[in-house]
Amino acid sequence: MTETTTYFYPNQMGRIILLSMEEVMGRTGVHAILKLASLPSLIENYPPDDAELAFPFSTLSNITGMLEQAYGPHGGRGLALRVGRACFNNGVRQYGTQLGITEMAFRLLPLPAKVGTGARMLAQLFNNHTDQRVRIEEVDEKILWHIERCPLCWERHAQEPVCHLAVGVLQEALYWLSGGKVFDVEEKTCIAMGDQTCTIVIDQTPMY
Repeated sequence: MTETTTYFYPNQMGRIILLSMEEVMGRTGVHAILKLASLPSLIENYPPDDAELAFPFSTLSNITGMLEQAYGPHGGRGLALRVGRACFNNGVRQYGTQLGITEMAFRLLPLPAKVGTGARMLAQLFNNHTDQRVRIEEVDEKILWHIERCPLCWERHAQEPVCHLAVGVLQEALYWLSGGKVFDVEEKTCIAMGDQTCTIVIDQTPMY
């Protein structure tokens, strides 16, 4: 029997995700999902607010997968998007200063530069502080956010992209960076479908 490699998020990111789920679903809803996901040890016992890499990818994948099982593909997708948006807002308080996106010099950049620079800063945060791996590519006024090692669909198999929480994080990041504009953000490929990467395509021109 071969051992599978275990990858992690820092505890504080796991905590942010669970607290963001509470904002969207309520505490009772989160407890129900944790029970369904066979993770009762996390009920009333969220990870500590520290940088230790101890929140497994498999735990996060299990939780996001259970959202779709409990609420159906459409309902689970909607919840995951909302949780992702809440994660960004809560994460800005935790990581905004070290990212540099709260600095006045960054806030004064023109919008295209702000979007591209912000995406690279966010990717760098994941690459430097988690076991997730993100690669950024800019093609034809689009940003391709390639997740090469993804916690959201870890060991999952699906017929369509399932990394909705990541889409929600990026939607809210762009909304925040642009001062309230809405961008088209869509996951085109997913490792859970057998693709090489989970690739989210961001149109750099806002829809409105």
